[in-house]
Amino acid sequence: MLPSHSPKQNRILAALPLEDYGRLFPYLELTSMPLGQTIYEPDSSITHVYFPTTSTVVPLYGVENGSSVQLSIIGNEGLTGISSLLGGDSTPSGVVVQCAGSGYRVKVNTLKKEFDSGGKLQHLVLRFTQALMTQTAQNAVCNRHHNIEQQLCRFLLMSQDRLSSDEMQMTHEQIAIMLGVRRESVTQAALKLQMIGAIQYSRGHITVVDREELENTVCECYTVVNNEYDRLLWNEPASDPAGNPAKPETSEELWPVT
Repeated sequence: MLPSHSPKQNRILAALPLEDYGRLFPYLELTSMPLGQTIYEPDSSITHVYFPTTSTVVPLYGVENGSSVQLSIIGNEGLTGISSLLGGDSTPSGVVVQCAGSGYRVKVNTLKKEFDSGGKLQHLVLRFTQALMTQTAQNAVCNRHHNIEQQLCRFLLMSQDRLSSDEMQMTHEQIAIMLGVRRESVTQAALKLQMIGAIQYSRGHITVVDREELENTVCECYTVVNNEYDRLLWNEPASDPAGNPAKPETSEELWPVT
């Protein structure tokens, strides 16, 4: 039986060769990530990098009048605090927990040593960064050119992908903040999706009932982003940094007891 929590529930950590993963494993700290928790304040110093497993986080970009908008979602496919590995020590955006759950965190200095060694972690982080840039750009296009119902479908599908769960704990108000729209607009769009049987909504809780219906309603932006993640990260031949085929992992190796 698989443990309820494992670092390898995060796809970046799961993709590391066993030797690389073994060096990081002692420093990975399981952490609860409650809804709305602030991971990073804007322009604050980054001390830890987070690898979400059963949660999602979002960078929020704000303006002087207090409004903010979310342009990307990070979950079990990635990590936060990329700038700390690329020469920076802060981020211009705030980062908050969008869907409650768990994750693992590691001190920046520890992770940067592994990153700077030029191995598989560096390879994955750089490719994830490129995919995240595509997501950010495409989400900006979507927010400008597509209707609220399509944006909500994209948001729900991306969230579900990064949670590996049909259930999400979030309110219409929180979704409105993420999308940069009025709460009433989200409520109307969610009602339409509920009426066609795509989702069920109760206060603060959304369940994806019919994913195919969401995929039929969403705009092309979801597919563009999804294809880029697959191309850059998940469709690579399994090999180590030297190009040697990766050996199969046993269940004990893949899901170490924590």
